[in-house]
Amino acid sequence: MKRIRFSVIYPERFVHPLHRRLVDDSTVTRVELLMWSPTADATALCWCDGDRAATAALFDAVESVHDRTLVGDADGTYVVLRQREYEFAGAILEAVAEAGVIFLPPVVFLDTGVVQFEAVGEATALSAFHDDLATLGDVTIERVREFERQRSPSTLTDRQRAALEAGLAVGYYEVPRDGTVEDVAAELDCAPSTAGELLRKAEAAVIAAQVG
Repeated sequence: MKRIRFSVIYPERFVHPLHRRLVDDSTVTRVELLMWSPTADATALCWCDGDRAATAALFDAVESVHDRTLVGDADGTYVVLRQREYEFAGAILEAVAEAGVIFLPPVVFLDTGVVQFEAVGEATALSAFHDDLATLGDVTIERVREFERQRSPSTLTDRQRAALEAGLAVGYYEVPRDGTVEDVAAELDCAPSTAGELLRKAEAAVIAAQVG
């Protein structure tokens, strides 16, 4: 089983209204779709890298949103979101529905116009999905690795895990160290102060899990 991280830039007709707002004129630079309801009421949990005011302004500008609850944390703001519909383009939903692969949260929307997500499956199925996706937008395969079943609950958040993975990718954990916190921040598309805090929390969680 392979695990692949894709990034996609869709043409305007396929861009989600929330993503369009994010790209056009938001002070938020990153929205993560963490969980979503499998029912028709279009309820989802999102996370944004902006404060409560900026996050509220972003979601209030999307017409289909009829209710949202904001909860701030140290790195950004969580949003419990309710919409009349999810508003993803039909062609994208069809490609997802017909794919013989499993999609892992989060789905990440960036102010650069990029959508990032991971999929798990057998190599042939992943290749077929890639080919279908390439007919809808500009697709890049960012990373390929073996899928491993976790044997114990993770003590890391998705963002903390991403920070550690970015640190490995840029050489932050090499001896001697090649990468910097700024390099990690660039990989995560966030401020260096945020990257530094994510690394510290992730490292503390990993150490506690190993020696606890």
